[in-house]
Amino acid sequence: MRWDPGQYLRYGDERARPFHELVQRAAVALADRDKPPASIVDLGCGPGDQTVTLLDRWPDADILGVDNSPEMIDKAQDYAVEGRCRFVVGDIATWSSDQPVDLIVANAAFHWVPGHVDLLAGFAGALTTGGVLAFQVPDNFSEPSHVLLRDLRLSPRWRDQLADGADRTAGVERPARYLDALVDAGLEPDVWQTEYLHVLPGDNAVLEWVKGTALRPVLSLLSDPADRDAFLEEYAEQLRQAYPRQAYGTPFPFRRTFAVGRRTSS
Repeated sequence: MRWDPGQYLRYGDERARPFHELVQRAAVALADRDKPPASIVDLGCGPGDQTVTLLDRWPDADILGVDNSPEMIDKAQDYAVEGRCRFVVGDIATWSSDQPVDLIVANAAFHWVPGHVDLLAGFAGALTTGGVLAFQVPDNFSEPSHVLLRDLRLSPRWRDQLADGADRTAGVERPARYLDALVDAGLEPDVWQTEYLHVLPGDNAVLEWVKGTALRPVLSLLSDPADRDAFLEEYAEQLRQAYPRQAYGTPFPFRRTFAVGRRTSS
């Protein structure tokens, strides 16, 4: 699957807001430490524009961004700061650290990793005493944007090309499952949900949003430009009906689950 950093950043402000709210809560969890975090890892860092903002809050920290997309990491190099913030290609599912880490952040990344709940104990084990694991995952797979996409991929016209992986509802867990997983990993948990009501500008705004994320597997599979155009046209019309554009923009509800866990003992 190929990512398009430019498309992803089209609604950069809306995508960045959960990251900043997650980091704010992580900072509260870190407040009891004697000193600010010295080592931070951002798993699934994407194009790096959010990762580098961690230097504003913790200017003395060593920050590492990890993402399995070479395209995203190429873009992230624009935000690298020598000796302070660097970016590497890597897989969340196999990532580990040679040294204890004070803060691990994963914003809108874990839902792409099958069985990610089973990885949380390992991430917790990589934390220093008082260290924090903070992540956020979308919980909108039952919303029209995803239901329509799934049903279209499974329709007679497209199922031979696109059926595999069409249903992504198993990509995330319920909040209570994440809370239990943090406790089982020895972390003090803080789990909550937020539903944003984004107002997206532009024509067919929801289509442009999902082109940056949920549509990436589909676009990667449709190598024929005619097939791609036909699929997008059909999906776009369904989205226009599901998310009518208003004079002020297109309202787009988006629910997310946040989880912060603090390691209280060695």
